[in-house]
Amino acid sequence: MTARPTLLASGFLLVLAGCGDPAPTPPAGGPVPESASTPAAPVAAVEPAANEGTEPSTDTACAVEIEGNDLMQFNRDAIAVPATCERFTITLRHTGQMPVATMGHNVVITRESDMPAVAADGVGAGLDAGYLKPGDDRILAHSDLVGGGAITSVTFPSAKLKEGGPYVFFCSFPGHAPMMNGRIALE
Repeated sequence: MTARPTLLASGFLLVLAGCGDPAPTPPAGGPVPESASTPAAPVAAVEPAANEGTEPSTDTACAVEIEGNDLMQFNRDAIAVPATCERFTITLRHTGQMPVATMGHNVVITRESDMPAVAADGVGAGLDAGYLKPGDDRILAHSDLVGGGAITSVTFPSAKLKEGGPYVFFCSFPGHAPMMNGRIALE
C-alpha cells in the first residue's frame, strides 16, 4: 500500500520539475515569499497595448476587477464593456501565492479566432516577454504578467471592441488560455 503514495508523490515532483524551479512554499500561515508578493518589473520588449501614458479609469462603470488563482482560474467568464465608456480598465488581482515564473497571470484581449495563435506564438516569446510575441498586432490590449499577491491593470479604448468580434480575454502563460478565458463585448 505504500507504493501508491510514493508513486503519486513522484509524479507530483515530476510535474513540478517540468514547471521550472519554483520558489519555496511558505509554511501555512507564514509569510508569502517576496517574489510572489511584488509585481513583476515592466517588460521593455512588450508594452501594454493602448495603455501608454494613461491613467486607469476612475469611473467604476468603465472598469472591472477580475481575479486569477493558482488553480489556473479566472473568477469570471464574461466582461461587458458599456458602450458609453471611451476607455475601459481591467484590473487583475492574482489571489494565489506562486511566483510569476511558476504561475504567472495576465489579461490579453484578442479576437476569439486569434486566441489560439496568439497563445502559441507567446510560448516562443518566453517569460521575459510576458509570453506575448513582441509587436503582435492581433493583441488589442494586455496587462503585465504577475505572480501571486500582485495586481496589474490595462486600460484600452473601448472602440477596439466595435468591429471584427467576437472578442475574448485570456491568460497567455503557457497552458493557461484553454481554462483562463472569457468573452468581452461592447454592450
